[in-house]
Amino acid sequence: MRGLFKALGIAAALALAACSPKKTETAAAPAAAPKAGGELHIYNWSDYIDPALLTQFTKETGIKVTYDTFDSNEVLETKVLQGNTGYDLVVPSNHNVPRYIAAGAIQPLDKSQLPGLDKLAPDVMAHMAPFDPGAKYAVPYMQGTIGIGYNIDAVAKRLPGVKIDSWAVVFDPKTLAKLKDCGVYFLDASEDMYAVALNDLGKDPNSHVAADYDAATALLMKARPYVRKFHSSEYIDALANGDICVAIGYSGDVLQAKARAVEAKNKVRIAYSIPKEGSQVWFDLFTIPKDAPNPVAAHRFIAFMLRPEIIAKASNFTQYANANSAATALVDPAIRDDPNAYPTPELNKRLFVTTTKDQALLREVNRQWTKVLTGH
Repeated sequence: MRGLFKALGIAAALALAACSPKKTETAAAPAAAPKAGGELHIYNWSDYIDPALLTQFTKETGIKVTYDTFDSNEVLETKVLQGNTGYDLVVPSNHNVPRYIAAGAIQPLDKSQLPGLDKLAPDVMAHMAPFDPGAKYAVPYMQGTIGIGYNIDAVAKRLPGVKIDSWAVVFDPKTLAKLKDCGVYFLDASEDMYAVALNDLGKDPNSHVAADYDAATALLMKARPYVRKFHSSEYIDALANGDICVAIGYSGDVLQAKARAVEAKNKVRIAYSIPKEGSQVWFDLFTIPKDAPNPVAAHRFIAFMLRPEIIAKASNFTQYANANSAATALVDPAIRDDPNAYPTPELNKRLFVTTTKDQALLREVNRQWTKVLTGH
């Protein structure tokens, strides 16, 4: 899941594509590609698409793209479940999709319009089966983990000799107190944060027991005084610029921060750690709202992103792994060979997938998360 392309229309995307240091060469449009025209409205996570790909899609299809962004599943879900979003394509995470399906908020895909589905990795599709049986409603886009992003030098100065390989670094108040002056960010994502907090406590990260969430809230409240901000995208630039030294964040976002620091030559060294206690692996998915104004254009875009050379460019930009087996060889070796982006089999043993919650439990989780955010 992830922010600088806020309310990003295609004009802004074109401008960014022209100057982005991560810009990749766009392939020429297929000679026989029909010009469909019309408009496509996408609602996706921040920092989660190469603007050059939006440009290429428009050149190939004649479809103009308006690209808006959000920072949390909670924001997206509220909008989608209310309906009349005006969007043709939205990108929720796996554990939210069953609620969308149950509410009739997204429409079944027309697989006849989606060549390339056979290239999706079987293990990823197996992960998706509990959330979208039969893969009727969603196509995987990117996958990642939740872990600790940190400024190597700033943390070493404050925690000499401490290996950053445990959730204790961000959940133990005594440790956090030593990091407060250099800045700590937590994700503003209730389900994600509770999943890793429950796991750290040795509890089921998919627990349905209210008392377990009380315990997780108590853990988070003890850490709360030392957290400068809760946000799900601002930590990228904050880490890259050296404004903070630690963040609980999404893998690709932290790797983006690392790349930006290198590009800026600002001597900020960033690293990412998946704690030894284990963490969440998540999948973000392309879905089409039930009342999408242009579902044909949405299908065209999904088909475009299913092309191995296209989704490989997306991974190179986002620093996240994609679900397309045929694309892996085309991804930058620095990304595909990094276990923080493409987890090894050994690392996969420590990862878990979060499941959906019923509305009663979700309300309770959100109520407790509000307590964490406000500090009381």
